[in-house]
Amino acid sequence: MRIAIGGSSGLIGTALTAALTGRGDEVVRLVRRAPAAPEEREWDPGRGAISGPGLDDVDAVVNLAGAGIADKRWSERRKALLLSSRVDTTRTVVAALRPQGRCRTFLSGSAVGYYGDAGDQELTEASPRGQGFLAELVEQWELAALRAPVRTVLLRTGLVLSADGGLLGRLSPVYRLGAGGRIGDGQQYMPWISMADQVRAVLHLLDGDAEGPVNLVGPRPVRNVELTRALAAAVHRPAVVPTPLPALQLLLGPQLVTEALLASQRALPARLVELGFTHRDTDLAQTLAALL
Repeated sequence: MRIAIGGSSGLIGTALTAALTGRGDEVVRLVRRAPAAPEEREWDPGRGAISGPGLDDVDAVVNLAGAGIADKRWSERRKALLLSSRVDTTRTVVAALRPQGRCRTFLSGSAVGYYGDAGDQELTEASPRGQGFLAELVEQWELAALRAPVRTVLLRTGLVLSADGGLLGRLSPVYRLGAGGRIGDGQQYMPWISMADQVRAVLHLLDGDAEGPVNLVGPRPVRNVELTRALAAAVHRPAVVPTPLPALQLLLGPQLVTEALLASQRALPARLVELGFTHRDTDLAQTLAALL
């Protein structure tokens, strides 16, 4: 297939691009600058434009574009960017799709942040939207995608574990220094998935016929304190001192800490299981040991 990818230079996009080309697919990378290679195509989500043939010559689109949720403090300007970087790119893709065109599949990025802080409640794709900025952001993101005139899958992604970056890339140096620790009381659930399973799941959905939201998480979400212990063990360091919340709140802002680090999401991969997908990485300790 020929597949267009928005956000191809990101952590997941890079791994997905490698997997697609590795199996013989052709990838068209949507970039925000003048193309520097034949496989690149310029797009301008601010104007809702994609150069050349747009998406008329591809079989599928995967849009993973979006500014990093926890990269900076959530000022009002930053929150507006988090929303626009997702909704504008999604609307640009939707506008370029034709009801009877060659492209018949759209996989749109999403997040388990949709569920808000749900405590110990088990969350499936049928669970309602939660409260807060992140939940509202994800809802608007998904509503924009659902306007597409083709089969649309919403990739509600959890914590993706990769040695190449992401949260694990930020935390592992801290833990190697013996300075890592649980956040808050450590009882919040963190739904995780290995990068290998994340990419395999996206390919599974790309090749299938499912529609609507799909939780891209592993079958065994863990509490933050369990993640802390497993990460410390993987790098052979102690993790007995909690991460000081006042310092985190000073650095990242209270709202980001509350919604992104303290919120509990016991999300389960109900749809993936129904669709016949089998996770290969289900043990957190073994996965972290292999990665680190």
